[in-house]
Amino acid sequence: MKLSDISAATSDDEASLAARAAWLYFAGGKTQSEIAKRLNVPSTKAHRLIARANREGWIRVFVDGPVAECVALEEALKTAYGLGYCEVTPDLDEGPLPLKALAIGGARYLRNALEQREHKIIGIGHGRTLAAAVEHLPHCQAPDVQFVSLLGGLTRKFAANPFDVIHRLAERTAAEAYLMPVPAFANSVRDKSVLLSQVGIADVLQLARKASLLIVGIGEVEATGFLAGSGMIRPNELAELKRAGGSGELLGHFFTEDGKPVETDLTARALSLGIDDLKDRRVLAIAGGRSKISPIRSILNSGLLYGLITDEVTARGLARDQTGSGPATRSGRKSRGKHHANT
Repeated sequence: MKLSDISAATSDDEASLAARAAWLYFAGGKTQSEIAKRLNVPSTKAHRLIARANREGWIRVFVDGPVAECVALEEALKTAYGLGYCEVTPDLDEGPLPLKALAIGGARYLRNALEQREHKIIGIGHGRTLAAAVEHLPHCQAPDVQFVSLLGGLTRKFAANPFDVIHRLAERTAAEAYLMPVPAFANSVRDKSVLLSQVGIADVLQLARKASLLIVGIGEVEATGFLAGSGMIRPNELAELKRAGGSGELLGHFFTEDGKPVETDLTARALSLGIDDLKDRRVLAIAGGRSKISPIRSILNSGLLYGLITDEVTARGLARDQTGSGPATRSGRKSRGKHHANT
């Protein structure tokens, strides 16, 4: 095939449709009939699209890399928010919370990070999305890596058990793992000081400060969010955060939609790395879903993120009406951190 023929083939609508069909089939686990309905094409055409992608050798390239629509969204978000890394996973039509799409992207990123052996200490948050990413992570030996919790995870409700992401990572990678055995928020500022002064907890926190990669989730200031649902914050604390304009949460720190930190009694009691500890670090968030668009935007506007893995629907919402008013434009800062194609 001539070079001009290849260029034409990869740029036409049929080629894009074939790549999307292949991703839905091989990565998304959809049946051909589900793909036909999703792409609004006859079932026979869905079969032909998948066959074409396979025949022309696009399957490996597509699974390892994104489709054109997602590439455009990635570039738009990187430009608007000064990100050093962004991955947008194609939509699997999962509904409000695209856990599988986010898990696939998050697991691939973490696997590549472990294979490249660049990071000896990796800090980890917790939550549903990170737990799903770890579930999709294949077993791989990384005995020279240390995983460390970035915040407390015990809840006030005994029956509400947070997803123990650190424990699952240790099982899948044979890596050392260090937990922070404290609540996400202390009962008082004085209690926080006492807890953080304990030798074991202080050591874990110091290790977290040395992490060269921090992988986190993003929370929402809503009763349906993970923090409220797990009992980590009370209804009155949630109401106080909303009155103060809280929109998004990162490691126990809350931010308004324009990225300004929210200071309340609750935030003063957070048992995690401080905001200053997060500045100029390689902080990568894995988050998505329609209800997370505003929370994610608030964290992006804070300027603390190096990278973001999100889904196609969420990315469209974040990119919509963006005219370069993100933190990179406001501060004149270029993309943060050293950029790698995979990690």
